[in-house]
Amino acid sequence: MKNIFVFLFLFVSQFSYSQDIGFDFDYAQFGYDSASNFVEFYYVFEQSKLLPINKDNKSFVEAFLKVIVIDSASNDTIINNRWGVQHELTSQSINSQSLVGVISFIIPKGVYKCSLEGGDINFPSNSKVIDEFLRVNPIRKEVLSISDIQIASKMIQGSDNTNSIFYKNSFEIIPIPNLVFGENQPVLFFYTEIYNLKDNSYSNENFRLNEIIINSRGKIVLRKDKVLSRSTDTRVEAGSFVVAKLPTDTYTLIVSIIDTVNNVGVNSSKRFFVYNPNIVDSDTSFGILKPVLSSTFGAMSEEELDDIFAKSKYIASSAEIDKFNKLKGEESKREFLFDFWKARDNNPSTTENEYFYDYLKRIDLSNQRYNSMQKQGWKTDRGRVFIIYGEPSEIERYPNQIESRPYEIWYYNEIEGGIYFIFADLTGFSEYTLVHSTKRGELRDDNWGRRIIIAK
Repeated sequence: MKNIFVFLFLFVSQFSYSQDIGFDFDYAQFGYDSASNFVEFYYVFEQSKLLPINKDNKSFVEAFLKVIVIDSASNDTIINNRWGVQHELTSQSINSQSLVGVISFIIPKGVYKCSLEGGDINFPSNSKVIDEFLRVNPIRKEVLSISDIQIASKMIQGSDNTNSIFYKNSFEIIPIPNLVFGENQPVLFFYTEIYNLKDNSYSNENFRLNEIIINSRGKIVLRKDKVLSRSTDTRVEAGSFVVAKLPTDTYTLIVSIIDTVNNVGVNSSKRFFVYNPNIVDSDTSFGILKPVLSSTFGAMSEEELDDIFAKSKYIASSAEIDKFNKLKGEESKREFLFDFWKARDNNPSTTENEYFYDYLKRIDLSNQRYNSMQKQGWKTDRGRVFIIYGEPSEIERYPNQIESRPYEIWYYNEIEGGIYFIFADLTGFSEYTLVHSTKRGELRDDNWGRRIIIAK
């Protein structure tokens, strides 16, 4: 397969957390093409845990990194490489520095078994193997989408150092592969890429960008919001949070882009760790991290949640409608909508719920196509049918009949052996009402023709 890689290292002061060789890694995926993602693996060795050796009256440490990536479907090995690192020690760098680097590959869609081994070349038994499953689902650049979040150890600023392996989109981004923050690393910096802001399926001029951090009990501890302009199609978002005062815990950073008109959006999340033994956690509630908070619903207000469910009623049961109507507060409604759409995910093997996003796209298209003077498109009969059943196989339009009101016939050849819907403009205000259908469970009126006749 085609792949590219780079291998260098940088020295940064970093809190020593691991109790073994101090080897750790992280990764992030970015958009490349319709079939692949650009995957970056970030690695770190703690220099103080490598065995020093003497060469030519100088002291060195030497480490190796081995990466194996196997396609879990075919069992083919697509990456099997080993690299060596050597660094000269100085009196200032013996105990206080870490070796940080990045290797990058273009990897096609699939699920992979990854094995990363880091070790001391001069002390072979001092090594560590980390196994990880990697799911590559190409980031769709033809629709609004967002990359993974890369966590960084230093402020992300503009840079002219194009020779640096950490250079990306005019920035130099120094990773922190062990994802540990605290007294010695008080600020979390992050980077993500946003694609296709000019997606034509969204009609509003701006998006809202939400950046939140939640703790392991699902409580929002830090938050930032801002307006995101759609003046450019692709952009990067570089931000930061001061986490020095957070108690020891596992946290999740969530970056969400919200269309405030239709209350839909996309998000990306990243888990990290804070080690602050001197700070007492004043939150006495206990629980586990709720997946809903890293979903689209996690950044929505109660009003936005109500609006989403109103648009979801077409596929909800009467029991589900009754249950939602009895809920109070954002938390319970977020949980309900998360479970509601998760149950309808027809491809749970992917990270995205494609059915949910297709449903939302149909809502947006129905608003563009079927708006009337009285109703938004999704509330009309044509909008409802389009949202539930999708694009018709064929449409017959009769807009200028002499003896009848305008009407349309929608055919769906793949449903129940072939069905159709008939809509008519009974009021003269271009709002087409369903007057007849052969679909089971829909309105049936075999005498619908009498309703559209114009009286003389």
